[in-house]
Amino acid sequence: MSFSKNKKQETLIYLVLWGLLFMAPVLSLYIRTVNDGTQNFDWSEIFMVWREFALFLVIFIIHNHLLAPLLVYKQKKVIYFSIVTTLVVAFSIYQCSTGPGDRHEPGPRFEMREGHRPPPEFGDRRPPHRPNGMEKPDRKPGGPHPPQMFSLHDLTVIVMLVLMLFANLGIKLYFKQRRDQLQLAKLEKQNLEQQLEYLKYQLNPHFLMNTLNNIHALVDIDPELSKESIVELSKMLRFVLYEGNKPTVPLYHELDFLDHYITLMRLRYTDKVSITVNKPDELPNCEIPPLLFITFVENAFKHGVSYQQPSFIDISIQISDSQLKFSCRNSKIPNEEEHHGGIGLQNVKQRLDLIYGKNFTLDINNEPQEYNIQLTIPL
Repeated sequence: MSFSKNKKQETLIYLVLWGLLFMAPVLSLYIRTVNDGTQNFDWSEIFMVWREFALFLVIFIIHNHLLAPLLVYKQKKVIYFSIVTTLVVAFSIYQCSTGPGDRHEPGPRFEMREGHRPPPEFGDRRPPHRPNGMEKPDRKPGGPHPPQMFSLHDLTVIVMLVLMLFANLGIKLYFKQRRDQLQLAKLEKQNLEQQLEYLKYQLNPHFLMNTLNNIHALVDIDPELSKESIVELSKMLRFVLYEGNKPTVPLYHELDFLDHYITLMRLRYTDKVSITVNKPDELPNCEIPPLLFITFVENAFKHGVSYQQPSFIDISIQISDSQLKFSCRNSKIPNEEEHHGGIGLQNVKQRLDLIYGKNFTLDINNEPQEYNIQLTIPL
């Protein structure tokens, strides 16, 4: 979300809230006028209420555009709280210094009848009228009364002001946090794409180096087979060139690429090497990251196959419950150094972490007679 769009949404919330606030007295007076046919719709009463609301609106504008940014965007806490405290104190002094008559508080109107006084207005500090002989003394015998600093009306107005400032601050903090989260997600996505490109750059030369070594060995063993291997290599390179840089590729393209590689490797070995591939006859129409399985298969051929003794490679692909389960088992050659944890396998682990997070499982079983890798990813 861009800053301008974020700002527009915040401004729209303020306009709606203030619009509802200024419409409330109009609606209230209209309802009273409809219910009481003797009362007229008096705009002067509404203007008096709007005058008090206008003071709140001015304070809100100052806080929203000048004070709140000091805390939300600039993190100047001392300056913000000092100015806001001064503002609230000044408002409190102003509110208490204006008498009840100056506020023109709207209220029910009473007819003057002989022998009756209208009830005192809300916040009126004058003692009620009492008949002769029943006047209450101004002071108690225990001493003088302290002057009343805040009426209930004053306290209510001050609390409303503080709540308004905190609400404005909360809305600003919400939109700032929302914008920061979107910005962080954007940066993480860019970082993820850069890391994936770097890992692909490392993976492709690693794959090509192993394949060219295999073709070089075939040239000395059987030139005709080397020609066939070059054809298979061209198909593989076409996939790497046009599909390898994409975020995802169709599943059947990835498995076709794997078949070309296995076909190329079959040309090199004799019948002493048992190579089996089990995969579904019908594949779902889904996509996976490219070049995801080739590293496991490369390591199996590189470290699990021998010309002198029987060896095996079993590759299995199963699809169930929107999950793909890839398994690669290979025999272990005696006296063969452990190379399964090389740079290729490390890159695959990093890619899986970046792409799937915690939504995948990779189990590696390094047993004395065989090496087994099982990978489960969501589709």
